[in-house]
Amino acid sequence: MAAERMGLGDQGAVDGRGKRRPSRGMYVLPSLFTAGNIAAGYYAITQSIQGTPTEPQYFDHAALAIGLAALLDGVDGYIARLTNTASDFGRELDSLADVITFGVAPSLLAYVWGFRMLPLTVYPTLRDNVVHAGIFVCFLFLICGASRLARFNISINPQPRNPGKPGSKFFVGMPIPAGAGVIAAVIHCFDGSPIYNPWTALVWLLLILFTGFLMVSNWRFWSAKEITSGGRQPFQVVALIALAGALIVWKSEWMLMAIALGYLVSGVFARLAYSWGRRRRRSHGPSLPLA
Repeated sequence: MAAERMGLGDQGAVDGRGKRRPSRGMYVLPSLFTAGNIAAGYYAITQSIQGTPTEPQYFDHAALAIGLAALLDGVDGYIARLTNTASDFGRELDSLADVITFGVAPSLLAYVWGFRMLPLTVYPTLRDNVVHAGIFVCFLFLICGASRLARFNISINPQPRNPGKPGSKFFVGMPIPAGAGVIAAVIHCFDGSPIYNPWTALVWLLLILFTGFLMVSNWRFWSAKEITSGGRQPFQVVALIALAGALIVWKSEWMLMAIALGYLVSGVFARLAYSWGRRRRRSHGPSLPLA
């Protein structure tokens, strides 16, 4: 009350540690980016259902919208940490937004682009089987993404199967925005042109299934928190981000594909390297002291 009488309002409030709390209006800022995340997911859904083999640009628009949403998803968390405005409401809203934008939207896009558009006259029996399998696998992708979010929300200090160096920054399981990014990057790489051959659709089916598995796995994936937490060399970080942005603008199809699949493969390599090192340590056994 004294702070209000002095005209300080919420800006004059301090927490138990004596630090000034942000004003109530600042808490809206991260939620605005989350709302943009939801809008991008909704736009991707509307574009997915409009796409056809003769109008593939709608599929490409949906893929780009998912990519934009992934950027917004990273920005809202960074702003919340930067302004100290993280809240339970913001976390819940962010999780719901991720289910829509990185679960429902990419699973629908993956189904329509990779299976629903298969021609009826090319391998008709195989085509029907692939379409039915595609419905199931795309649903599995959605369930895996939602389960990944639920586990992340309730986990306290989760430990991956391949922990690596102590104190390293990692996610346990592939984050759902990265999983959605794999689907969006592949579709954007082909300019939205849908799959024509059922045999190619089988490869697409396996990629979706494997991506879903990585999201619910206990494998380690780099979190990039070293960059957003403010390192000792901010100029080099800004330069690298600017270079990456320029390359994406120049060759977005290939760069986004390389980033998405490179991130996916990084978790696989980390798991294989850890398994190989553990087997090697077991085969050598404990070292014997010298006489």
